Amino acid sequence: MQVKIQPSLRMGTILLLFLLTLKCIFFSSEFFIKSVILIIQPRNEVQRSTNVSLICQAEVTHTAGSHLNYKYIFYKYDQPLNTDQTNATDSLYSIPDARVGHSGIYKCAVIIEGKKRESNVNYLTVKGLLAPVLTVDKLRLTEGDDVTAVCTAEGETGFLMFFFRDGPEELYRKDTNSQKVEQKLTLDKGTVNMFCYYSINLGSTVETSSNSNVISIDIEELGIKPNITVIPSTYVTEGDNITFSCSVNMTQQRNSELILSHGHTTLSSNMIHEDYAMLAKANDSGEYECISSLGGVHKSSSLNITVKEIFSIPFLSIHPAKVFEGEHFAITCQIRSFASRIQREDIKYSIFRDKTLVINDNRYNGTAGKATNGNYVCKAEANRIIKESSMLLLGAKVLVSKPEITVDGPVIVDKPFWIRCHSENGSLPIIYSLKRNNFILNWTEVSHFQEEARFLTLISTPSDISSYLCEAENNGQVSIKMSERLHVTVIVPVGKPLLTVLPVPENIEEGNDVTLICGIPKGSPPISFRFYGSNHTAIHTTTVQSNSSSFVLSTVKRKNSGNYYCEAFNTADMSSRSDIVKVEVSLAMWKKALIAVFCMLLVALLVLFIVMHYKAKRVEVNNKESVWSERPPDEADQDSLQSPNEGDVEYTEVVHPQPVDPTQIPLRKGTETVYSELQTSQGAPENINHQSLLEYAELNHDLPEPVD
Repeated sequence: MQVKIQPSLRMGTILLLFLLTLKCIFFSSEFFIKSVILIIQPRNEVQRSTNVSLICQAEVTHTAGSHLNYKYIFYKYDQPLNTDQTNATDSLYSIPDARVGHSGIYKCAVIIEGKKRESNVNYLTVKGLLAPVLTVDKLRLTEGDDVTAVCTAEGETGFLMFFFRDGPEELYRKDTNSQKVEQKLTLDKGTVNMFCYYSINLGSTVETSSNSNVISIDIEELGIKPNITVIPSTYVTEGDNITFSCSVNMTQQRNSELILSHGHTTLSSNMIHEDYAMLAKANDSGEYECISSLGGVHKSSSLNITVKEIFSIPFLSIHPAKVFEGEHFAITCQIRSFASRIQREDIKYSIFRDKTLVINDNRYNGTAGKATNGNYVCKAEANRIIKESSMLLLGAKVLVSKPEITVDGPVIVDKPFWIRCHSENGSLPIIYSLKRNNFILNWTEVSHFQEEARFLTLISTPSDISSYLCEAENNGQVSIKMSERLHVTVIVPVGKPLLTVLPVPENIEEGNDVTLICGIPKGSPPISFRFYGSNHTAIHTTTVQSNSSSFVLSTVKRKNSGNYYCEAFNTADMSSRSDIVKVEVSLAMWKKALIAVFCMLLVALLVLFIVMHYKAKRVEVNNKESVWSERPPDEADQDSLQSPNEGDVEYTEVVHPQPVDPTQIPLRKGTETVYSELQTSQGAPENINHQSLLEYAELNHDLPEPVD
């Protein structure tokens, strides 16, 4: 039967579980580790065999009702000792029957839900090391036998170092984590008083035990010490036969081994059955040793042999010491001293070149060349003794060849350059001299193949270059060789350019073609010329084989006015600039004429206007009516009444004197009368300013007198 769970019940269950989980998390996270301490009981310093307890205590605050799990870890020198899981607030680590090896620095740590806190460090010191016990398997030995010794430190722990000694002499030592060391030892003759002890490293200090019991061991010596003899004596002369003999006690001889040695060289390893004979030589002087071996025991006896030279080592020489190809030379082999038992004639000589016999004599004459070059050795022989001289190299020197004179880089007038001298053949050292005509300027000696002769100089004119020669020699005056004269291209730097403008700058008009010509007084071609216009802008560059070049500005305009200059340079990498020429482009002639015509026309129009204006004024004056025309007063009143709406503006007309017909002028005597017409807005005759009329009349006193 299946039970169906309602969806609402299922959701309620899930929600309840979620709330319980949140609650557990909330309660489990509500704690704090206040402190952790480590306690050592019964105390920090104890004697060996004491039971020691390490107690780790944690002080933790937490929410009521929560259950915490504690994880305790104990450490010695930061190395974990054990781990304890509990819900208690402390944990115990026991060290029963403590030993000195338990001494050290301890601490503990508490871990709760991933949070860790360590205690303070605490020191434990355990006192008292037991003396070790020494045992051996034999008390009597024969020299070369082994004895097994055992040193035991019962109950001790830690990293121990054991020592085996015979009084002040150390026999053996070993480091171990064990409390016992067993070792086979080979002891010398006599009596050995053996004991042992051990030490333990506690970090900052080392504790050492007392000595063990002492065991005496007797070692019986083997009678295998050899006896060495030499015939005829220990003082001999080269060429003498000498014989060595080695022997031991007959009871041990069958089992022992006898070896004869000279320094580090073994001469014979079979000295029991036969003697060792040899022909004495000068380098045979020294100590001879006879060594007897039986098992691991070795004994020896020695004696010194002195061997006197029968003759000295031959000396080889070449005369002359420096020989050139084609020159004669002599090789001589000499003995500087010899024993009285031989005569000078008893010494036989041989000269070898590259291990090939050249002559059976002490002197060899030859001509230097490739055939006689090589390593020479001289051998001298007397009384069966052969001695060889040191090797001497003969290499015929090669006379220097004619040197070649060259230069490094371009040669520029008034600028330093290097002259190089080199001979293709010639034995070093070679002396090179730089000469100018017949005068030596400088010299240098070349002693290595990597060296070269170089001289720094300069010239002031191109013709000076051919005056230089190079001289080489490597064998005095007889080897002097002279080079050819130096012939190379000499570069003359450009002189200061001169810029010429055609036509002359004062006569340049718009539309003209202007030619810029840049020329230099000196300079080696090819020459590069560069022309510059206003604003220092390069307008043209060209390279030519001559000392001048030109550039044409076609149909110039006013904007072409400005400062012009040019530069010149060649392969000397030294440029020179001309002076600045100012160019001013003026208007074209037809433009000037047009402007002049325009100005003249403008002046004519202005004059015409003034004349016409003046004439118009004259006509206007002639056409005006006379200001003194007669009319009846009534008419004047009527006129003033007819224009009552006229403004209060007064009009005054002044009539300038005009030529009139004398017959029309009224004949008056006395003061000249002038008539004015004054019109006001009111038109009242009473308002006429008679004073003004009078003043105006006085101004016109120049009117013609009336004619009678």
